[in-house]
Amino acid sequence: MQRLVVLGGGESGVGTAILGKKKGYEVFVSDKGKIKKKYKKVLEHFEIDWEDESHTESKILNADIVMKSPGIPDTVPLVIQLVKSGIPVISEIEFASQYTDAIIIGITGSNGKTTTTMLTNHICEQAGLHVGMAGNIGDSYAKMVAENDFDFYVLEISSFQLDGIVDFKPHIAILTNITPDHLDRYGYQFENYIASKFRIAMNQTKTDYLIYDADDEVIKDWLKDHPVTSNLMPFSIKRELIEGAYLKNKKITITTENDTIHMTTDNLALEGKHNLKNTMAAATAAKLVSIRKETIRESIVNFQGAPHRLEKVLKIGHVQYINDSKATNVNATYYALDSMSTPTVWIVGGIDKGNDYKELMPLVREKVKAIICLGLDNSKIKDAFGKVVDLMVETFAMEEAIKVAYKIAERGDTVLLSPACASFDLFENYEDRGNQFKDAIKNL
Repeated sequence: MQRLVVLGGGESGVGTAILGKKKGYEVFVSDKGKIKKKYKKVLEHFEIDWEDESHTESKILNADIVMKSPGIPDTVPLVIQLVKSGIPVISEIEFASQYTDAIIIGITGSNGKTTTTMLTNHICEQAGLHVGMAGNIGDSYAKMVAENDFDFYVLEISSFQLDGIVDFKPHIAILTNITPDHLDRYGYQFENYIASKFRIAMNQTKTDYLIYDADDEVIKDWLKDHPVTSNLMPFSIKRELIEGAYLKNKKITITTENDTIHMTTDNLALEGKHNLKNTMAAATAAKLVSIRKETIRESIVNFQGAPHRLEKVLKIGHVQYINDSKATNVNATYYALDSMSTPTVWIVGGIDKGNDYKELMPLVREKVKAIICLGLDNSKIKDAFGKVVDLMVETFAMEEAIKVAYKIAERGDTVLLSPACASFDLFENYEDRGNQFKDAIKNL
């Protein structure tokens, strides 16, 4: 019996453990932190051996294969030791994909991947396809493979998950964009991060597709020097394309294999330039799996957006409160500030991942009337914007930040939570941060 060791007892780890057990592995789950009660219950239910708050090396280094949760860096001594010992260390998507014949649509990128994943899944569901949505979003992919027999999977995939693939190959890969992110995990080398994102296409063949943003210089330059085997399906809001998707006169045109679909942008469910691109990417993927034009058109009109992503919470005293907690990097916050049309009280901060705030400067000058810092260390934000806005306040808890925002904001303003940073200094994750934001507003 082969021994599968799972490092990390969160969603992806426990899902992998269940699938491993079902496929006849001897499974051991080890987490250096504390495993949540709900996951312990699941592991006990499936009679899976586990430990938390430590890694017992003797129980790990005898593995035949190791699945490492995406949050664990490759530089951890235990991981280095495993690799040196010749034990394969893979990601959940690599492990789970061996056990399904479903058609995979894999979506990665620095921003927009959650929205694009949800929209692609929505179109597939509206078309009546037997589809599962997983990866960085919702349920664990491995758990889904263990418990269902879907014909299609729409997967949101992070660069960390792509770092751990060997044979994983989506039939359709979507690359929404690439901007500097997670550089702390890539030796502060942007090239390493770009290479990581492009791993999504590394096993693709001539029968597969790569959908990508043709307006993104980083992607275009990389493709010039590192061609891929799959069929290229670009999308653009700047120029006309013979194949792929483009925008002209408020109309989206998508051409795949000599078949064209036209859609008006007048009544799209999602607002903003970046969402035009997300819509193009999702609609192109839907077209490549032969979904009817009418279904695609209807689906992009009746779609409900992703939570914690420019989510309108409440209007209080003619002040709109918007939750964009999912904006964990500068580029995501750029989109948020760009879409503001009223004076904005901006709540920003958290764990900085090597951010460069320079590109936000013109938008901050134009739109932001006050900044509320929300983080344990706000020095970088204060240095960047201290001289740009009239008012800057430091806070260390969400309730405090909201009370300050309520005092500062005047009729017609917007209070925007768009942190541009990770949340782990004060919150469990970005969902927890967004939920606390919403609760604090409701308690005003």
